[in-house]
Amino acid sequence: MIPACFSQPNTPPSSSTTQAPQNLVTCIYQTQLCNSLTYLTLTWFRTLLSHSLTIYAPHTFSITITLNPSTLSFFRTRPGSKSIYLTRPHKRSHKIKLHWDFSGALFSTRNSAEPESCFYLAICCSGKVEFFLGDLFRILPLQLSTHQTGDQTLVSRRKHVFGSTSYVSRGEFLGSKREIEIELCSGEVLRVKMDGQVCLVVKRLAWKFRGNEKIFIDGVEVEFYWDVLSWVVDSENGNGYGVFVFQVGDGGAVWPEMVGPEKKLMKKRLVGPTMTSSIATLSPSNSGVLQWTEESSDGGRSSCSSSTRSCGSSNGGFSLLLYAWRRD
Repeated sequence: MIPACFSQPNTPPSSSTTQAPQNLVTCIYQTQLCNSLTYLTLTWFRTLLSHSLTIYAPHTFSITITLNPSTLSFFRTRPGSKSIYLTRPHKRSHKIKLHWDFSGALFSTRNSAEPESCFYLAICCSGKVEFFLGDLFRILPLQLSTHQTGDQTLVSRRKHVFGSTSYVSRGEFLGSKREIEIELCSGEVLRVKMDGQVCLVVKRLAWKFRGNEKIFIDGVEVEFYWDVLSWVVDSENGNGYGVFVFQVGDGGAVWPEMVGPEKKLMKKRLVGPTMTSSIATLSPSNSGVLQWTEESSDGGRSSCSSSTRSCGSSNGGFSLLLYAWRRD
């Protein structure tokens, strides 16, 4: 636990604080959509009873697709599509059409929210495929499969992990599948592990609750930021969370606002008195360490939100953001 000077006597955790989604991950892509630079947000969410994908493009559209699997063919997720007509003042109208097929999607583990293969998601504008995700391009509708997709770059990824002293995230990072573990030892020491190897130790965590260090992973320099102030202040409520950022290259600090199930999760979990300011906008950059990340990466570029016109370019940078929720 966090040292006693910051915490109250232990109280039994309520059932509401121990409930947590099995898997929630948000991927942010930089792409062109209807001749405009767009940061497209894909939020994959899975619990014991539900599985969904929320797609959000600022000022353009938001859609949630249900991905509930079933052994009964009648109830299985089927290929689908949806048309959206986009009308902007003083600009030509566009027809956006989404096509998807997750009926045979394969996942790395049983609880994974994000599919690994045997699926596709295509977003088209005026008959041209401008965004494509998956490995089934060849089974797109015939009139679309002959059109080349536009440029797209994965610039940021947000994941929510849950635990008491150990928080584990598995997924691709620096071109390889890796296991990242954030370990809280005796409440005073923070260990960061990559594939089981300790790459950073932070001692006296109650006083060093926020900071950054350079670490090297397979010879690549990674800027690591941490912010566990919420853990320190809200430890008695069991609702505190730590924020951890792994940043590679320049321009990777792109943090769109939270939408769909991610927004609901944050509203539900941020109930402590120290968290009310974060609920106001539910922008990830409300965290001090994320503002610090943005300032250090590009001299003060503001975060990408629904009211932000320009968020900069990726410039080959990438950021992995972990929300580690305490579950005592």
